[in-house]
Amino acid sequence: MSENHILKTLQIRPFLYLILSEFFSQFSMNIFNFILLIVVFSIAKSNSAVSGVVIAFTFPTIIFGILAGVLVDRWNKKNVLFLTNFLRALMVVPLFFLSGDIFIIYAVTFGVSILTQFFIPAETPMIPVLVDRKYLLSANAIFGMVMYSSIFLAYALSGPILFLLGKQNVFIFITIFFLIATFFASIIKVKKKKEIGPTLNNETLTLSFSQEIKTLITLISKTKSLYHALFSLTLAQVLIYVLAVIGPGYAQGVLRIKVEDFPLFFVTPAVIGMTLGALILGSFLHKISRSYLTKIGLILLGIAILLMPYGAKLESREFVQFINFYLPLFLQINILHIMIVLAFIIGFATAFVFVPANTILQEETSDESRGKIYGLLNSLVGVISFIPVVAVGGLADVIGVKAVITGIGIIVLVIAAVRIFITDKN
Repeated sequence: MSENHILKTLQIRPFLYLILSEFFSQFSMNIFNFILLIVVFSIAKSNSAVSGVVIAFTFPTIIFGILAGVLVDRWNKKNVLFLTNFLRALMVVPLFFLSGDIFIIYAVTFGVSILTQFFIPAETPMIPVLVDRKYLLSANAIFGMVMYSSIFLAYALSGPILFLLGKQNVFIFITIFFLIATFFASIIKVKKKKEIGPTLNNETLTLSFSQEIKTLITLISKTKSLYHALFSLTLAQVLIYVLAVIGPGYAQGVLRIKVEDFPLFFVTPAVIGMTLGALILGSFLHKISRSYLTKIGLILLGIAILLMPYGAKLESREFVQFINFYLPLFLQINILHIMIVLAFIIGFATAFVFVPANTILQEETSDESRGKIYGLLNSLVGVISFIPVVAVGGLADVIGVKAVITGIGIIVLVIAAVRIFITDKN
């Protein structure tokens, strides 16, 4: 009987500590974001004020993303994880005393976001330092499951936690969770090991910022699998942001449900799909080409998004009506059930992009360049998502949510087709 790579990877103690640190850190960061949106709206009663929180958090991504990646590659990544978690814990404390001041909230959000830009290129690049090459896919599967689960839990629990603890005590709760993440980061033991990716010579360590960026661009341009993986990860994350923006309109205009119910019916099955997809990848598909897996993910993602606006038409099809005729009323298939299935597929497909693409980034780079790669990814997501996120809401108002979602699905399928039939053949 072959070994289970997921279980084997979890037995690597330093990696387990990294995952625990990641969970508490991601949970703290996401619940911090969600609660600030609620708190600011309750103070100002203004959507513009809420936009200020979003801008304060996303602006540092564009400015500091690549710079942070360059610097993190020069530093000890374990120490960066420790310090960024500890400093974020300290930065949240003033909100316990000044949570009613919007400008203090903006300043703290901006500061926490700057620290997060250094945290991101230190976190994922730690995986290949702690895990052997043959377990990398499973390690990234576990990482993806924990990351998306922490986001979902933060989203689901932010309201109840704010209600139970109040607008002041909730920030002490967040500080404690950041400190727990700091503790687990501090006990990670990093052993000297053979590099997984191509190593850089000692001259690279003395390069200037601009030279390091040129070296990075050269590496990406010469490594086909690397820029494909980088593009796939950027696309997947931008799609998540875009779907989040048009989610409320889709809930009201297409599904005819309350906006408050959308996370339950869409986010929950998507997270379950992501978890199952990551489990399957990490347990059974580690011998299959990473590039092939990402292409499967893109195709599934495009098809599922394309079908999202047409649940009502599927519901009215004869074969669905025929099935419903023999089912009890509470089991009969309707547009909501179809959407739940599509949300599950979107999550499942996202796992097939996220897990193998991250694995490729780690296999094709050295420890001296991974921070820059993830810093670049962070900046790309911030820059590329800005226009679609801003435009998609207005576009949906003009041409309708259905047309926008259909267009997004077609674009993803075209990208997948170009990847399969043109770029890969060249």
